[in-house]
Order: sequence, then C-alpha cells, then structure tokens
Amino acid sequence: MNIDYSQFLNMIPEVTLMALLVIVFIADFATSQRAVIPSSGNGEANSSSRAWFNPLVCLLMAAHIVINIFPTTASVAFGGMYYTNPSVGVIKTILALGALIVLIQSREWLQRPDTQFKEGEFYILIASTLLGMNMMVSANHFLLFFLGLEMASIPMACLVGLDKYRHNSAEAAAKFVLTAAFSSGIMLYGISFIYGAMGTMYFDDVAAKITATPLTIMGMVFFFSGLGFKISLVPFHFWTADSYQGAPTTVTGYLSVVSKGAAAFALCSILIKVFGPMVEYWQYMLFIVVVLSITIANLFAIRQRDLKRFMAFSSISQAGYIVLSIVGNSSMSYTTLSFYVLVYVVANMAVFSVISSIEEHNNGTVDMESYNGLYKTNPKLAFLMTLALFSLGGIPPFAGMFSKFFVFMSAVKGASLSTTPGILAYSVVFIALINTVVSLYYYLLIVKAMYIKPNEKPLPSFKSASSTKLALAICTAGIIMFGLFSMVYSWIDSASVASM
Repeated sequence: MNIDYSQFLNMIPEVTLMALLVIVFIADFATSQRAVIPSSGNGEANSSSRAWFNPLVCLLMAAHIVINIFPTTASVAFGGMYYTNPSVGVIKTILALGALIVLIQSREWLQRPDTQFKEGEFYILIASTLLGMNMMVSANHFLLFFLGLEMASIPMACLVGLDKYRHNSAEAAAKFVLTAAFSSGIMLYGISFIYGAMGTMYFDDVAAKITATPLTIMGMVFFFSGLGFKISLVPFHFWTADSYQGAPTTVTGYLSVVSKGAAAFALCSILIKVFGPMVEYWQYMLFIVVVLSITIANLFAIRQRDLKRFMAFSSISQAGYIVLSIVGNSSMSYTTLSFYVLVYVVANMAVFSVISSIEEHNNGTVDMESYNGLYKTNPKLAFLMTLALFSLGGIPPFAGMFSKFFVFMSAVKGASLSTTPGILAYSVVFIALINTVVSLYYYLLIVKAMYIKPNEKPLPSFKSASSTKLALAICTAGIIMFGLFSMVYSWIDSASVASM
C-alpha cells in the first residue's frame, strides 16, 4: 500500500507539535540524570541543573504559534477524515497561545523539590493534549474526532493527578478519569446511533443525508451529552469543582481554558456542519443548557470560599456564554466563539497565575479569606487580579465586555420575535444579561476582599518569579488590547467567513 506522505503538508500544526514532542522527549531523556531530585539535609531542594528546560519548551511553543498563526487554505488529508480551513487554523493558534501561557506560568511551580523531577513529563503531557485537541477540531470523521478527544483526555487525567501526594490530586484524577470514561461511552453510544442510521461516519456524508428521525435525534442527544461533560455544562458538571480543586493550580488553569475552548469549537463545528438540518432540535437543547449552566453556576459560585472551586463554577458559567454563541447558527458563531475563547484564555489565565503565585509563596493557601487586605502587601498582584476579574465580569473597556457583546449579537442574529425560536433566543440572551450582573457581583467579592476587607495578618509581601511576571504581562496586554484593537476580531472574522 502506497502512502502519500505529502498529505502531512496539510497538517503543519500537528507536524510542528510532533516535532516539539520529539525534541522535548530527547532533551528530557538526555539530561534527566543531571536533574537533581532529592532535597538537602536542611530541608531545602537542591537546585536543578536544567534552568534552560522551561525557556526551551516555551520558545518551541512560540515557534509553533508563529509558524501557524497565518490562516491556512482549506484542505483535506487521509481520505477526507482530516480537514483544515482558516477558522480551524485560528482556533488552533488560540489554543496554542493558551498552552504557551500555561508553560510560562508553570516554571515557578515546577521548581519545587517534589515536582522538578516531573518537569519533562509535564511538558510532554501538555503538548500531547494540545495535539489531541488539534486532531479533534480538524476531524471530518466521527472516529477521528473520538480518537482526538481521547488523545486529549487521557494525558489530561495524568496532568490532574501529577501532584498525587498533595492537595487531593489523586482523588481529583480518579473523578476525572471516571467521568471522562463515562462521557466517552455515552458519546460513542450516540455515534453508533448515527452510524446505524446513516451508514457512514464522514461529516459531509452524514450532513447530506441526515433527517430528524428518532434514531438520529437520540444519537445527537447522546453525542451532545458526552461532549457536555468535557465542556462542563450543566447538568454534566458534577466532576468539575472537585477536579479543579484537587488538580495542581497550573493544570486547573489549563483545564479551564484550553480544553474547554477546543471542545466548544468542536461542538460548534459539528452542530452547524453535521446536524445543520436538525437545527430546530439542537437549538432548543442549547437554550435549556445555556440557561442552566449560567444560572446554576453563578448561584454556586457566590457560596464558594475556596478560590479554585470558585473559579470552577466561574468556568461553568463562562462555558454557558461560549455555547450561547452557537445558537445563531452562522459564520458569526465561529467568530464570536473563537474571540470569546481568546479573551477567556488571557483573563482566566491571569487569575490562575495570581492564585498560583500566592499559593507557592504562602504554603498552598487558596482560601478567599486569606486575600483580605492583599492590596496593602502585594498591590501589583491585586491590581492585575482586579483587571482580570473585571474582564471576566464584562466591565468596559476590557476585552471581556466586547466578547460578551459579540456573543449576545451572535445568539440573536437572524432571530425574529414573530417566531418561537426567535422569542426564545431573545429570552435566553436577556437571562444571560441578568446573570452577567450576578457574575459581576461575585467577582467583586474578591476585589472587595483585596481592597476593602481588613486583615490583621494579611499575606506577606513577596516577589513573584520572572516567569509569573511574563505570563501576567501577556495576559494583561491581551485583556486591554483585544478589546480596543478591532484587528483581532477582524482577523478571526475574516477566517470564519473564508471557511463558510
């Protein structure tokens, strides 16, 4: 059998990620003996001889972004199972940017004596999950989509359990594995329904033949339910808070933004491209899920005192806003979803960078009460945290306000108040607007704690690592610039239009 290896030229993002994986593996394997693992007798860790490792991986990821930042032309590979277009290229770039911020921010955490010997494994797992997400968003076949999803989920479970002897990480990993396996089984069950009804698993072939029958409706519902677990939509969210709390903070940030963004884009693509003829069915399903996700998550977030659990429910609410962009069923859905994910990446990673830095310098504290009076001792961190929370809450002029506005516009695009779907679309947007005010309230609870609430013993002043400062600088620049400079949205929109 002859294989046309030139097809790999259509898979440049995946090829460059594989090159990154190989280089990181070789570097880790060749230098692991020189990485000092044990601690000295006085309880302090010996310094690692691989100070160059993290910068190398970050430079490789940055090179990967630069190579793939320009939207590619539409192309297919391997019998049509794999496809790419400008819109897919944009979301891959956004996901890679999120991974880069995580890699930069992780350096301080990986310098700990109990984690520094896992440094190579962490980088390889991050790149492996990103490779799986890339395959997932480029899939034009249900089987390849499922394989990409599992390629991302299994390494992610390892990342969640990386600190297996600390902070309930092992329990979090166990819950993640069980829910991931359960959701994958449900999804595979739905795919089998679709294959049984259509006789094919190619997206284009299914879209050409699909009609609303009991079998295809059940297949769509099961497929959506399985993917709903990955995105943490209500009522598929029960694993989220415990897994986010137990996982290392750096991994929690990665799980909340990059993984969620990839799954949401894949959902958008499949619903519009494959299940387009059944739009009246999945729109109603999205209406219910969006309202439940935004509302219930907001109500639970108000009650949280652990910041990682707090951000877990915040991410569930944000997932509702992301999915709301799909309701419009147009090229604008791709644009607004990608832009929202981009803004969400920088804002959420800024919050997690601050949480991680404070956690590393204060014996692992993540309690909201400990942030009382933070502005007095660490004013810069408090200020950057405030900017990120304002963006998440949608306060102008930060990028989060524009991303929410575009999502609302996308949801009601083409909707008419003379039809039932149009009335429901406007109603859901109205409920989302009300919940935006609620979310602003609980984000301001943290701001109130940092600036207003007194604390006799506030967290001591400390100097953040250079890597944390760099990650926060990138995130802050994104929070400010992505909203003020229209070229970013135009770049995404032009790619989405070219892909339709």
